[in-house]
Amino acid sequence: MKHTKIAALAMASLMLASCGVNLIPSKDDWYAKHYYIMQDYEWQIYKAIGPTARLEFQKTFWTVRSAYAKDEFDKRVEYCLKNYKRENSHQPFNVDKAHIYILNGPPAQVTYAANDAWGATSATPTSASGGQFSTGISDRTNEDVSANSAEVWTYPIGNRLVNYVFQFRSPNEWRLQQSSAEEGRYRGQLELNNKNGFYAVEDVAAYKQTLEALKAIKEPGKK
Repeated sequence: MKHTKIAALAMASLMLASCGVNLIPSKDDWYAKHYYIMQDYEWQIYKAIGPTARLEFQKTFWTVRSAYAKDEFDKRVEYCLKNYKRENSHQPFNVDKAHIYILNGPPAQVTYAANDAWGATSATPTSASGGQFSTGISDRTNEDVSANSAEVWTYPIGNRLVNYVFQFRSPNEWRLQQSSAEEGRYRGQLELNNKNGFYAVEDVAAYKQTLEALKAIKEPGKK
């Protein structure tokens, strides 16, 4: 059963990578921000209930997870708001890089594939949660971002390294590239570990009962 879930998550990861960020609803900020850390049963119920019940869902979501996870989630979202607004000014947390950053945290290493003028460089986070990268090169904030044609984020899982490759697309988009079947399987394992571990629900059975009860909430004015 576990291997089936991993395979399914890996396949979903491949499909999302090839289709880009537009699969995430853009009108619901809360859902777009939390989608990648939600369990399947959570988003299924969330989509099935009305606006009033969704507000209750949002209040409940973090009460069943650790305070540490919520604190880290907020830090990761804040990082995305500061660093990815050029790509999506309305929802900086709703781009490919942000999806991976919020779910997996800062990568252990970032490698840039650049043109001849830039050369290849690598970077590592300066802290476990801060997400600030030190590259050992001068600040290029005001330079043409298209000169950096690809960016690879590396995460350890067991004795392996998992890579996420982001390709630049003009004028300002970084798109997650589709991985091989083997790489996708390990990506799926990493993401499942974070979703079920770092963002784990503390009492699944009781939580599911609470969510099911939300289906009975009626919208004002409706019988």
